[in-house]
Amino acid sequence: MAEPKAGVVAFPDLGQLGWDDDFAGAFDALDEPGTVPARVSIAHNHLYRIFTPAGDLLAEATGRLRHRAAESAALPAVGDWVAAEVRGAEAKASIRAILPRRGFFARKAAGDPTKRQVVAANVDVVLLVSGLDGNFNVRRIERYLMAAADGGVTPVVVLNKADLSDDPAARVAEVRHVAGDVPIHVTDCTANAGLDAVAQYLGAGRTLALLGSSGVGKSTIINRLLGSDRQRTESVRMGDSRGRHTTVYRELIVRPGGGLIIDTPGMRELQSWDADRALEERFADIEALAEDCRFRDCRHLAEPRCAVRKAVEEGRLAAFRLEHYHRLRAEREALERRRDELARLEDKRQTKTIHRLMRRFPHRR
Repeated sequence: MAEPKAGVVAFPDLGQLGWDDDFAGAFDALDEPGTVPARVSIAHNHLYRIFTPAGDLLAEATGRLRHRAAESAALPAVGDWVAAEVRGAEAKASIRAILPRRGFFARKAAGDPTKRQVVAANVDVVLLVSGLDGNFNVRRIERYLMAAADGGVTPVVVLNKADLSDDPAARVAEVRHVAGDVPIHVTDCTANAGLDAVAQYLGAGRTLALLGSSGVGKSTIINRLLGSDRQRTESVRMGDSRGRHTTVYRELIVRPGGGLIIDTPGMRELQSWDADRALEERFADIEALAEDCRFRDCRHLAEPRCAVRKAVEEGRLAAFRLEHYHRLRAEREALERRRDELARLEDKRQTKTIHRLMRRFPHRR
């Protein structure tokens, strides 16, 4: 194995990066001779930085891997474990394969709602960060909770900037309506308040990711958890509490005291890629009420004897819960229609190609 170059951090003990027996078994099953396990720390414009036993190296996906990637989700993402071929003399590497993911965040790819983009992979806990200033939005928090359920990640809600709220307890109560038993923590980074409760989710080999819109204080929270001003921060606009994207790419950071943190650029919306299971989990109260609807396929709109609408009328279910359920369900159905249409067009294109080839090369008896 090549010796790490000066200034390059080596990770001879992959356990500190979250490596375990399950990942080791998955790596062996890939059967990629000449490769070593590595974890993606940065993914930006199809270039990668990976942590390897030989050091942190610049890497690119092999042509074979890119060719097999029919969608962006099949390409390496921050937090992925990969099989990499290290070129020691160049301090570079080639990523040949991706190990199966455990706990991930995926959203619709920018510019193409029919493709999936993995935001972060192999995440143990995600901090869903919202500011208690003008950024506060319960609907956005609920959407993040759905994405967490979709990817099998344990969510924790963090309400930051408590110093800018007249009544943090009231905001916690609002979030509790949609978060259920998900932990909720209130923090104030200016006074280092509430951060010990957040730090408890970090530990040796555990990966913590932060998601939230720009200006909620994700980078500041990370700096407090790291004990140094590693991440650049900027103030938000006073008019609407929006911030600039101080984080411009996703990054996996190794915490000196143990654990790993994934920082992500601000995202005002995170639309779940596969909302079926997420809808059931995040709206378990509506699903339970629906058992008493007259029709099994009741959409809770205008059908007679709808138990869900009755619960709203009687005050047993908040009206905004049903409104948000309808909105998310409509988004899911629109996405499915778009996928079906693209699949139909692709089938039509392939059929035309086959007929064109048949005319060009007619069967000869």
